[in-house]
Amino acid sequence: MTNLLTFSADYSLQSLNTFGIAARARQFLRIEQLTQLQAIFADAQLKALPRLVLGGGSNLVLSDQVDALVLQMGLKGRQILDEDEDYVYVQAAAGENWHEFVLWTLEQGLGGMENLSLIPGTVGAAPIQNIGAYGMEIQDVFTGLTAFDFTSGELVDIDKATCAFAYRDSIFKREYKDRMVIVNVRFALPKRWQARLAYVDVAQYLRQHQIDSPTPKDISAAIIEIRQAKLPDPANIGNAGSFFKNPIVPAAQRDSLLAVYPTLVSYRQDSGDYKLAAGWLIDQCGWKGRQLGRAGVYEKQALVLVNHGGATGAEVRALAQAVSADVYARFAVKLEVEPVFF
Repeated sequence: MTNLLTFSADYSLQSLNTFGIAARARQFLRIEQLTQLQAIFADAQLKALPRLVLGGGSNLVLSDQVDALVLQMGLKGRQILDEDEDYVYVQAAAGENWHEFVLWTLEQGLGGMENLSLIPGTVGAAPIQNIGAYGMEIQDVFTGLTAFDFTSGELVDIDKATCAFAYRDSIFKREYKDRMVIVNVRFALPKRWQARLAYVDVAQYLRQHQIDSPTPKDISAAIIEIRQAKLPDPANIGNAGSFFKNPIVPAAQRDSLLAVYPTLVSYRQDSGDYKLAAGWLIDQCGWKGRQLGRAGVYEKQALVLVNHGGATGAEVRALAQAVSADVYARFAVKLEVEPVFF
């Protein structure tokens, strides 16, 4: 084993997951250069171990003991790659903080990513979840990425079509789940920028601040303030952000629910189906502010589960199951969790 692979055994992951779960890893290694991935691939025993690739640990619920080789992506770097008549192309390494990268693009005078401000996590983790907020998803600006393939030991370029992006989903959650480790990600930012102001909260903020012609920085500032008001800071109380996906249901089911619940929050999709606000459904079941053991539902936003101190992964799972069961019993709507349980 080379000096590249200096592992830490029985390593605490509590500070490396935003839920603050006191998990411990069987083996831990921070990846700061590609040669480390290549060295792991070249070692038959290491290659055979179960792997957990960590970004910011913001979309993850850990077990107390993680019996795996935990690789924390620490690859750094961001740059403008190229430009053409329509776009400026930028790239960031997998270990870059997502929000700091968004702010960097804005400092370069580039709009297009501002609606994704203050989303926790790293650049490398963003395509896996197809992160999204306030009327856009990463797929709207994504052009491609480079990943290390643990079946071949090679670096491969993966285009947008291959990623098979869907709502909070991609091929990296399925066929490529344990195969690919994302190394860097590339984006195309439009030169003819247009503001995305579909969400009422954003438009209302701009009106209140008398901003008639918002810039990308204005929209970023608005979204940062809105998110900070609604969502808990993991530094103060452990959480993984929005815990449940907003369920998508057929129009007939939405209409039936609306007849019984006139204040139902829903959004029509291009398919004709409707996206329901999971937070509204959970709130109607009386879960906002409630606890189950040491885990609970955030008092200001029912879509967020929180760690009130010392919660285990099992307690978070039990709470999620209880919330989901109540929502299904009342509305016949199944909730799907966003974070990965490991």
